Amino acid sequence: MTIDQMFRLDGKVAVLTGASSGLGVAFAQALAEAGADVALGARRVDRLADTAKLIEDAGRRSVSVATDVADPDACTALVTAAMEEFGRVDILVNNAGVGTAVPATHETPEQFRQVIDINLNGCYWMAQACGRVMQPGSSIINISSILGITTAGLPQAAYAASKAGLIGMTRDLAQQWTGRKGIRVNSIAPGFFASEMTEQYPPGYLESLMPRVPAGRKGDPRELAAAVIFLASDAGGYVTGQTIAVDGGITIT
Repeated sequence: MTIDQMFRLDGKVAVLTGASSGLGVAFAQALAEAGADVALGARRVDRLADTAKLIEDAGRRSVSVATDVADPDACTALVTAAMEEFGRVDILVNNAGVGTAVPATHETPEQFRQVIDINLNGCYWMAQACGRVMQPGSSIINISSILGITTAGLPQAAYAASKAGLIGMTRDLAQQWTGRKGIRVNSIAPGFFASEMTEQYPPGYLESLMPRVPAGRKGDPRELAAAVIFLASDAGGYVTGQTIAVDGGITIT
């Protein structure tokens, strides 16, 4: 197998959550371009049509399912749809997530729980559902954040807690499943990339952070998608239990 062949996903099936917008769209397109068919999950199922079109344009197939990852039954339904449509699940990209910026003394229990329920619990329910059907050689990729490793000036306790928890969960699932099931589990900690979440930041916020970023710029979503392909493919076959920061260097400053 040549190096470029090691990055191919031909004949594989990926399950992707949070696929209706932002980084999820970039992940879906990259997975399809690398050769995978993709089961798309999102709460806004009407918006999945555009993502499905990108997959079709890349010559691959897709199935779309309305999915609230905070609901374990919905997670199981997405995986069941993938199995019924494609007969297998090889890759899970746990991308669904929400962010808040609420001062800790003002954040309500409901606000905090919602973030944890989607960003952390939802990833666990999806991993659990996929782990029941995945065969040896499969890969789970959890989309964490650099805010699970460092801080960036906004009051984001719930978000940071959920993303740090996801890193810990990644390690534990890797030690449970890599040897026994042959399923690799890794996470990616993105820095600052254009997305619906970053559109909610205060004006000038991202620009103010650029002096902390050695690369001196925001990331391109395709750069993040390339890291997903690495971990999903045979090229990342000896990598498990790791968190890879794709952040332009902000976590080293």
